[in-house]
Amino acid sequence: MLRLLTDGGNGWLVALCVFIGLLILALIILVANIKVIGQTEKGIVERFGSYRKTWDTGIHVKLPFFDRLAHRIDMKERVADFPPQNVITKDNVTMLIDTVVFFYVTDPKLFAYGVSEPIRAIELLTATTLRNVIGELDLDETLTSRDVINDKIRVTLDAATDPWGIKVTRVEVKNILPPKDIQDAMERQMRAEREKREQVLLAEGRKQSAILDAQGAKEAKILQAEAEKESTIRRAEGEASRVLQMKKAEADGIRMVREAEAAGIQAIKEAGADEAVLTIRGYEALKDVANGQATKIFLPQDLSKLAGVACTIAETVKDEKKK
Repeated sequence: MLRLLTDGGNGWLVALCVFIGLLILALIILVANIKVIGQTEKGIVERFGSYRKTWDTGIHVKLPFFDRLAHRIDMKERVADFPPQNVITKDNVTMLIDTVVFFYVTDPKLFAYGVSEPIRAIELLTATTLRNVIGELDLDETLTSRDVINDKIRVTLDAATDPWGIKVTRVEVKNILPPKDIQDAMERQMRAEREKREQVLLAEGRKQSAILDAQGAKEAKILQAEAEKESTIRRAEGEASRVLQMKKAEADGIRMVREAEAAGIQAIKEAGADEAVLTIRGYEALKDVANGQATKIFLPQDLSKLAGVACTIAETVKDEKKK
């Protein structure tokens, strides 16, 4: 073989092939030891079976035959949906409850070496914690206190999984399935409650309707009474105004009569009428009185004087005629 390499012309060709083969093997080994860590991953590197370091996102080269990438840890938040668990309430009612747990890895090294099966461990821990929490509640509290159950389970799981490099962010009770007889009883109770609420609402509606009717009748009577009162006041005011106008017209008439009488007396005075004229006027007034419907007439005591005056007037009239 050596003679072929040294003596023969084909020796250089064989050496070149060996060199190329070794180079390709080295490239293969190099490429095999180049690792790429994704955006949401962490890499756990071991050397001779023991933890060496944690790789972050990027390209890394490990030492061939000595180092190995033991674990790729996904750092995204995960969701674990566990099957229903049989639990017993405080009042001895058996039911099925299934939960959903949200968590993410905080420490890749603890997650890789803290527990052998993290998801299985979380499932078992959730089941035991759920039984403890439900055992402190009765049936009605279990059905109406989901937030309380979620918070208690989350706090317990978060404290228990912290040594494993796991952070429990949220726990949700997805379904609560009581036994069939309990469901039937609950349905009958809900039906009775709905019927009761219906009757109460109907009675309340009738009550409100009666109250509104009574209030409407009351307001109508009040408005009617106020209208009658207002009408009476208006009529009284109108009557008072009419009477006042009549009295005012009567007073104006009396005043005008008095003014006319005063004007007549003033005119007589201004005309220089003597006692004889006044006596004749009085006689004419007596004549008018006698022509009336009165059955009794009272004559003044100085009727003789009136007769004398009448004779004098008669004589004066005769003398005027003769002239």
